[in-house]
Amino acid sequence: MQQHIIESTHVLPNIDPAEEVRRRIDFLKAYVRRAGAKGLVLGISGGQDSTLAGKLCQLAMEELRQDGGDYTFYAVRLPYGEQHDEDDAQRAIEFIRPDNVFTVNIKPAVDASVASFQQATGFELGDFHKGNTKARERMKVQYDIAATFGALVVGTDHAAEYVTGFYTKHGDGACDLTPLTGLNKRQGKALLHELEAHESLIYKVPTADLEDDKPGLPDEVALGMTYDELDDYLEGKDVDAAIKERIETIFKRARHKHHMPASLYDEWWQ
Repeated sequence: MQQHIIESTHVLPNIDPAEEVRRRIDFLKAYVRRAGAKGLVLGISGGQDSTLAGKLCQLAMEELRQDGGDYTFYAVRLPYGEQHDEDDAQRAIEFIRPDNVFTVNIKPAVDASVASFQQATGFELGDFHKGNTKARERMKVQYDIAATFGALVVGTDHAAEYVTGFYTKHGDGACDLTPLTGLNKRQGKALLHELEAHESLIYKVPTADLEDDKPGLPDEVALGMTYDELDDYLEGKDVDAAIKERIETIFKRARHKHHMPASLYDEWWQ
């Protein structure tokens, strides 16, 4: 099972950070050209993943402009009201230096959706599910921006998220391309070091920060394991048997997120 999961994530046991930066910038450029798009859109939270993906997007658009053509990277801030770690998000924006920055407060839209749900059903939407609504509203905004400016929406999915399904289906899991695929968390940090990001961005505690009742809940607490343990597993190293079992159980549970909607002609779910 470990080898199957490693192969499905494309994680390598060792990488050259400079080479990986180059490969991923080239991928972004080639895909934008192939799609006939005019740019890229990405939500910036201030965390490791969106900081890395955002920097790669900006560098790719700058290189495309040097080759001739009008290409733009749109960084989007999508707070729910006031974000408690807004300083980190602004530090990420300063590092990325995006061509364009939009800020859209998703709180009015999310609150309206939650209120409509309660009015229609008589039930209150739970805090966890409201968190998923926030993620889906954020992606809707990004697609609105992409449609307006002829751009593509970038996702931040990487190997650790893929294995654990630690993203919202049709929320942050919905996008057009994923430049971080094949990297685990440790390797993502290595690329940020290569790009000379500030250490506060590289080593910020990862959090989805979707639940009102648990603001800033660390991913590792929610997952019940550390990213180092998950990274070791994905690099083919031996890990504690209980951690190995947990990773493989979560992977099986998240399989539905790795596929298009199931039909009677599919077998992956059986």
